[in-house]
Amino acid sequence: MIWLVVILTAASVGLLVFGVASIEPAESRLVRKRLATLRTGAITYRELRERRRRQVKRDQAAALLSAFGTKVSAKGSADLPQRQWLVHAGFRHPQSVAIYIACRVIFAAGLAATTLLVTAILAMPAAQVWALTALLALAGWMLPYFYVDARLKKRQLELKRALPDTLDLLVVCVEAGLGLNQALVRVADEVDRISPEMSDELTVVNLEIRAGTPREEAMRNLGERTGVQDIRSLVSMLMQTDRFGTSIADSLRIHAETLRSKRMQSAEEQAAKTTVKMLFPLIFFIFPAVFVVLVGPSFFLFREFFGSM
Repeated sequence: MIWLVVILTAASVGLLVFGVASIEPAESRLVRKRLATLRTGAITYRELRERRRRQVKRDQAAALLSAFGTKVSAKGSADLPQRQWLVHAGFRHPQSVAIYIACRVIFAAGLAATTLLVTAILAMPAAQVWALTALLALAGWMLPYFYVDARLKKRQLELKRALPDTLDLLVVCVEAGLGLNQALVRVADEVDRISPEMSDELTVVNLEIRAGTPREEAMRNLGERTGVQDIRSLVSMLMQTDRFGTSIADSLRIHAETLRSKRMQSAEEQAAKTTVKMLFPLIFFIFPAVFVVLVGPSFFLFREFFGSM
């Protein structure tokens, strides 16, 4: 038995070493290729053609889903709250509502049809077949909603985390002599390494300003597009600063310190909740094991003692 364990352990270690040795050169080649692309900024014609081909396929799929969603959706389904909800999650396509509805219908119908096929092969009772079909159809209908909701929460959390650093960069740029518009352009380029979501939002603001949209309206669109309360308060602060003519750098610095203090208080609040959250795992998982270890031997001793009597 010991030799079997030794042989299996040696085989596992050998397979692990072989796997690492076979994967590492491919990763290093990929990293070198990516670094060379970033240094030179050049891509091959084959890669460019593949990107264009994938983009064409994505556009065709989006067009099909949009047409299908427009046909199956009701007249009042493409309302403003649902579109705004999808924009908060990062879906800015003009037909995002129709695509979302089409995905829900396709998932529900696909899971229902698959359930009917599988239950027909297994010859299950009719009551169980219809109950399982309805349950999985409901799950398929709700699956896109849960995906969009999870993406929305993740995106908003990323924006909240990147906001204080973005404000610090804005303060540095404004104090260096740049205007607010030029500072937004510079920060959008620099913050891309920290948060691509924040960089995309600032880039959209810069594009709107270049297209002729007033800065106040572009900043207000930023708050409505992200749905983050901290960004909305930042937009309100910038609008008041422009209206009253106060120093933008001082206002940004004070707002950044406020957000940093708020984030610290939120972390302290989460840390204070851990004692209550750890109570239930202790009661239901750790205490029973400790109780068995401590009281188990005495239980056998009592059983032997009373058994002998």
